[in-house]
Amino acid sequence: MTSSLPPGQTSVLLQMTQRLALSDAHFRRICQLIYQRAGIVLADHKRDMVYNRLVRRLRALGLDDFGRYLSMLEANQNSAEWQAFINALTTNLTAFFREAHHFPILAEHARRRHGEYRVWSAAASTGEEPYSIAITLADALGMAPGRWKVFASDIDTEVLEKARSGIYRLSELKTLSPQQLQRYFMRGTGPHEGLVRVRQELANYVEFSSVNLLEKQYNVPGPFDAIFCRNVMIYFDKTTQEDILRRFVPLLKPDGLLFAGHSENFSNLVREFSLRGQTVYALSKDKA
Repeated sequence: MTSSLPPGQTSVLLQMTQRLALSDAHFRRICQLIYQRAGIVLADHKRDMVYNRLVRRLRALGLDDFGRYLSMLEANQNSAEWQAFINALTTNLTAFFREAHHFPILAEHARRRHGEYRVWSAAASTGEEPYSIAITLADALGMAPGRWKVFASDIDTEVLEKARSGIYRLSELKTLSPQQLQRYFMRGTGPHEGLVRVRQELANYVEFSSVNLLEKQYNVPGPFDAIFCRNVMIYFDKTTQEDILRRFVPLLKPDGLLFAGHSENFSNLVREFSLRGQTVYALSKDKA
């Protein structure tokens, strides 16, 4: 049976349906490049994930070979495709009030501090974490101008765009109380039914920016009373974890808090932090 499609469309169809080969050498190059650019360590069992995510980039660019794609990246270190490469390989699992035990600790800490209370969400993803922080601080401190501020960052520029929009499915806000939902979100109507948007009054307290944690210096408005760096260190090797934690030290105020993910343990990495609670660390006053 012969194809009735024009030759050009036939080749495009074949490119979309055939499985491209990802050789061991190309996979190793991908692992090296994402480690160099973002500090992410990819294990062998991530190979299928890497293939499924990057093959979309190849097809979007009209490429049919991973080697050509990698050579294109390496030929131009300032190419915009580098950001697309990083975006494709970063993992963004998050939820409102994830690891809920952190937020009462944050509220109590904020009530005891003086001046503007500042928090950095260092792996903000699609915004659920920084908005959860903002809701916690608004409930604890009120919304007087200059009372508190949240700075939120991520290496992935695509998720930051979603975070800035502040639009979520109503079903994603099950961990909020009815009072919080009414106070801090607007419900969509008509074609937007089932969606909610963060009210501008709350969004004004949250600032988003792209930050790569591998950078030697962070362009962030510190010092902070608290830093949330949760469920991101697990993607870095031990040396990178230590480097990042040491860069956090001058960015925290005395007795500032560092919130980690449920599977992360920083106790034996740097001496400047001591365990304060479940995956919560405090900066020693003499280390600030």
